[in-house]
Amino acid sequence: MQKTIQIAIEGSTLTIDIHRWARQSNGSALLRYRDTVILVTANMRDEAKEGQDFLPLMVDFRENTYSAGKIPGGFFKREGKPSEREVLLSRLIDRPIRPLFAENYHNDTQVIAMLLSADFSVDYDSMGIIGASAALVSSTIPFSTPLGAVKIGWKKAGEYFVNPGQDIQKELDMVLLVAGTENEVVMLEAGGNEFSDQVFLEGLRRAKEVIARICQAQKELINPDKMIPAAKPETTALAADIRDKFSAQIRDAIFTQDRVLRRLKIKAIMEEIQQGKEDGEEIARIKGAFEKVEAQVFRESLLKEKRRSDNRGYTEIRPISIELGVLPRVHGSAVFTRGETQSLSTVTLGSEDDAQRLDTLNGDEAKKKFLLHYNFPPFSVGEVSFLRGAGRREIGHGNLAEKALSRMIPDSDTFPYTIRVVSDILESNGSSSMATVCGGTLALMNAGVPVKAPVAGIAMGLVKEGDEFAVLTDIAGYEDHFGDMDFKVAGTEKGITAIQLDIKIGGLTDEVIRRTIEDATAAYKSILAKMKTAIPAPSAKLSEYAPVILTMMINVDKIRDLIGPGGKTIKELVATYNAKVNVEDDGKVSIAAANRELGERVILRIEELTGSPEVDKIYNGKINRIEDYGLFVEIMPGVTGLLHVSEISQRRIRDVRQDYKLGDMIEVKVMSLDRDNKMKLSHKVLENSPRDGE
Repeated sequence: MQKTIQIAIEGSTLTIDIHRWARQSNGSALLRYRDTVILVTANMRDEAKEGQDFLPLMVDFRENTYSAGKIPGGFFKREGKPSEREVLLSRLIDRPIRPLFAENYHNDTQVIAMLLSADFSVDYDSMGIIGASAALVSSTIPFSTPLGAVKIGWKKAGEYFVNPGQDIQKELDMVLLVAGTENEVVMLEAGGNEFSDQVFLEGLRRAKEVIARICQAQKELINPDKMIPAAKPETTALAADIRDKFSAQIRDAIFTQDRVLRRLKIKAIMEEIQQGKEDGEEIARIKGAFEKVEAQVFRESLLKEKRRSDNRGYTEIRPISIELGVLPRVHGSAVFTRGETQSLSTVTLGSEDDAQRLDTLNGDEAKKKFLLHYNFPPFSVGEVSFLRGAGRREIGHGNLAEKALSRMIPDSDTFPYTIRVVSDILESNGSSSMATVCGGTLALMNAGVPVKAPVAGIAMGLVKEGDEFAVLTDIAGYEDHFGDMDFKVAGTEKGITAIQLDIKIGGLTDEVIRRTIEDATAAYKSILAKMKTAIPAPSAKLSEYAPVILTMMINVDKIRDLIGPGGKTIKELVATYNAKVNVEDDGKVSIAAANRELGERVILRIEELTGSPEVDKIYNGKINRIEDYGLFVEIMPGVTGLLHVSEISQRRIRDVRQDYKLGDMIEVKVMSLDRDNKMKLSHKVLENSPRDGE
């Protein structure tokens, strides 16, 4: 049934049309906010696959280039595989909706969001989440809790913005995206320039006010004819029996410190319980009941005995070790180990040519000079699987670590390098993305990158039963698996640079969030102290294997002289000196060379090509015209002056054509320049005069 609702947000109206378009879909929502239009659909398979005990949820966001009046680049001229931004937007929708589906719902489900019209005065990240909520609550899919989302920006001057557009986000000192139900937060992420927890909490308060209005408006969209998932096989009695007989063994396994031995103990208990059982349904019931008991024992030990599986206190961080400069040929490297999580981070320094060129939807050609790539090979958790390209999880984790570090990277004027950080996770039991933040900082400092401040990160967990809860610092595998949230915070001594929250329960209260931020801040500052002990400041020298990058400015009018016809001049420079030369529209030239001496030779040559003649300066020029009264000498590209016959030599020249030929090189000194830049040249003043170095 078609329905339309309107919600006032920051002086504009968000319009949601239900089942206006894509009417074959189980649920569809057409959203318009200013000139941005997004269509979101939701569909499910009629029945769950036999034996399936999880929710196979697929979420895809597509930025159609026609939405911005563009034709796709490339040979095929059509949209291809999802871009990295589309992957991140897809994850952004997936994370808040996943915990709100009905328990025991296991049907294949797909949510597709399509950007149809792009108005860059508003960012459409939050619209995808709202659209997914509207499509799902209006469908028969068992999803009944409306979800809202909003982006909040903040400037250090104290100004807050609701749904800031892409055009101003680079100017903001905090950008916070929050998704939540009418009363609680379900997902959030933030990035910024060392903002305080007070700034974050105020932004959160403002976000929750907007989200509450969005959720209230969606209540009239809820479809009363929701599918009711089949009840789980009754396992209460079976779980009670397993608990009575095996709780002591399960408890012993949970508190076994060696992961391999713990896994073997759990497997042995399962085999003992399943002994003699052959029926598939019965084995599935036993598996479900066992996991229920395992979770109960784990959660009770935390809340009632205040005991974690590795016997740490709630705020205790696992042991940390740091190795620097471990790879001799790379430009910077570090291994950061925290407990059973280990990241090998490497830094590669490159030239302007190595920057990533981004073909953005808004038409601006952007260059990305700081790249962070995260890899999670199967051996990091002792598994066997194919090595493939980066998946959604790897892209998401890398983006979070990049967000945490990016504001601390020096600008191009201070450090004119393209910087690539790669984090290879060698071992994982706990947050590897936050280990990447720490390892990335260490590798950058080892490489000699003058970071504005070191950054560290920590992952926080939660176990909550009713009003009782425990916030856990530096969560490990068990606490992630059986806990209720994964709350990552990264920052410097002065403030926070990145936050990301995912939960498994219905939402978080302000009290839980406030406690988590306080404990996380204390934890990452403790890690920072250990990192500063290992390397107090960035290395004073770059690696001998890193390129040397020198910069200079030339007159904008001389850019064409440096490039030459068809790029001939600059290509000759590159080939002659085996260097990379880049010139920007403002006249800034970057030279990447194997060593400083070679780079300075390139600079001298560029000065010859693009400079203006200077009085009293000596030039090695080329004769390009000969007349009876003298020689015309080109002292730099396009700059020619007359060397009068009287200034050629102290001896008498009878016939200049006999002594000089076209193309000959001759040293001349600029004696004077008039208003029209006409030069008086002399060679005879150099005869018998002392030369540099003699």
